[in-house]
Amino acid sequence: MQTIFVMAKCALGETYNVASAAVEGTDLISEVHSISGQYDLMMKCYLEDGADIGHFVTETVQTLPGVKDTFTLITFKTFS
Repeated sequence: MQTIFVMAKCALGETYNVASAAVEGTDLISEVHSISGQYDLMMKCYLEDGADIGHFVTETVQTLPGVKDTFTLITFKTFS
């Protein structure tokens, strides 16, 4: 499994709708957090090793109604 974080900028007034759609839309998004700053939401996603991250982001996250922009962070190692 590989973990990525996708931050999403939402259309005005759409943050809660985007968060709900992200949680309900796929099991690959495990958590959605509201955040401050340039982006409105941060999504923790688990993808199979070797999965195409670009396709996941463009086909799953960027197509959620109300998403205006995304920023993806790819992780290397998880420390407990």
